[in-house]
Amino acid sequence: MRFPRATRHCKDANRREDSEHTSFDFLGYTFRGRLARGRKGFFVSFLPAMSAQARKAKGQQIRSWHLNRRTGTDLSGIAKDINPQVRGWINYYGVFYHSELFSLMRRIDEHLVRISWANSANPTAPGSRTTATGSGQPTITSSPSETISRQSETNCSAG
Repeated sequence: MRFPRATRHCKDANRREDSEHTSFDFLGYTFRGRLARGRKGFFVSFLPAMSAQARKAKGQQIRSWHLNRRTGTDLSGIAKDINPQVRGWINYYGVFYHSELFSLMRRIDEHLVRISWANSANPTAPGSRTTATGSGQPTITSSPSETISRQSETNCSAG
């Protein structure tokens, strides 16, 4: 007895016949044929990666943080706020095809770079990460990526 919805055979390299199903979503992952490396070279395997629907939901969550409105906030404070969520995404979705996370991480980094530049352009803003040098020019004391990675290293080693 076959269960039509419970067992779906998706098309892959071993099934040559045409199939209406080439992928399916389950628990935030999309399972489909992807390039994998084996002992004899590359082959197509049926592997999971972060689904487009999950990526869109995480993008909306990043947008809900309103990072563009937090220019006066210290980068370490922002890192303390968002690191637990970002670390959870990396741990969950990064197990398979972590390259699918790169677009989300790039998006967060772009927000942090803008905040850093906004703080350096206005050294009197609260939470600015600049110090005045002898020449009167402000200099950034740390980059956003360094702040985030430093913050996650201390959180990971403490737990």
